[in-house]
Amino acid sequence: MTARSSWGLGGSVIVLVIVAAAFLGTTRNRNSVQARGTPPVRAAASVAFASPGRVEGASETTQVAAATDGILKAVYVEEGQLVKSGTLLGEIACDDLKSSLQTAIAEAEGVRQARIRLLRGTRDEEKRVASEKTAAARAVFKQAKSRLDMLRGLYEKEQISRAAYEQGTRDFGVAEADFKAAVRTEKLLAAPPLPEEKARADAEVSAAEGHVQTFQEQIKKCSILAPIDGTVLRVYARPGESFSTVTPRPLFSVADASCRRIKAEIDERDVDKVSIGQKVVIQADALDGERLNGAVVRISAMMGRKTIFTGDPSDKSDRDTLEAVIDLEDNTRSLPIGLRVTVQFLTTSSAQK
Repeated sequence: MTARSSWGLGGSVIVLVIVAAAFLGTTRNRNSVQARGTPPVRAAASVAFASPGRVEGASETTQVAAATDGILKAVYVEEGQLVKSGTLLGEIACDDLKSSLQTAIAEAEGVRQARIRLLRGTRDEEKRVASEKTAAARAVFKQAKSRLDMLRGLYEKEQISRAAYEQGTRDFGVAEADFKAAVRTEKLLAAPPLPEEKARADAEVSAAEGHVQTFQEQIKKCSILAPIDGTVLRVYARPGESFSTVTPRPLFSVADASCRRIKAEIDERDVDKVSIGQKVVIQADALDGERLNGAVVRISAMMGRKTIFTGDPSDKSDRDTLEAVIDLEDNTRSLPIGLRVTVQFLTTSSAQK
């Protein structure tokens, strides 16, 4: 073997040793990374796309305001308090409306009583008096008629003067007129009200009751009620502050915080990549590297404007988005509602792994 051949063989051996050492080192490092739980490089290919999202409760957060203008009289709840639907959260001062309501109630009661009197008719005492007057007038009329018959016979026999006969005729006419007037009065008191009188009374009662109802509705608007069962997340109002419906602002935030969900906004370019039941991975700076798993349970049927912004200057705000609601597999962790997260939507093959 020549010297050149010896040098060539030695160089080949050295190269093989270096390649073997490099291969063993690479294998050791890859196994070490996988042992620490870091996902392999091909795991990144399992992410179909990523979207921004926010943590929500079992229901969307509801901003509650007042329905009328005024000064906030009182606040009856605190942040974190559980409330039922219809719970009184706060109250606008409406003392002037309450006074007006009492006046309207009294006026309505007076109008109702007047209608009752109209439908009932005259009191029984007045009817009895009218009946007695009719009986008396009837007796006078009969007496005047009998006297006139007697005077007529005497006048025909020329036993009385013409003047006496005419006086008897006049007395009979007066008695007859008084009797007819008494009969008409008795019938009038016993007659039912006229249709136009009843219609007018009904209209007055309806108007008075409507006035009362208007004040009641206005006073009802002074009460700020919880629209849903849930937790008071934020109390923005303080007693003594003014509120205006012209420039409304939320006074309370209420949501069902019994569990947590994620609402993601999917860019219009990725709409065809999402489906019901699709697996996702949730990440956030607040989770300190921890990843949460979940699945898509609902997809909105309509596109909307973007409302979740990442703060990245390159983030486009003029794109339409599609909302997707995600249920977490582990719902024991109480994440802050409103926390901004990143939602990674996995491919079907990755979800099966």
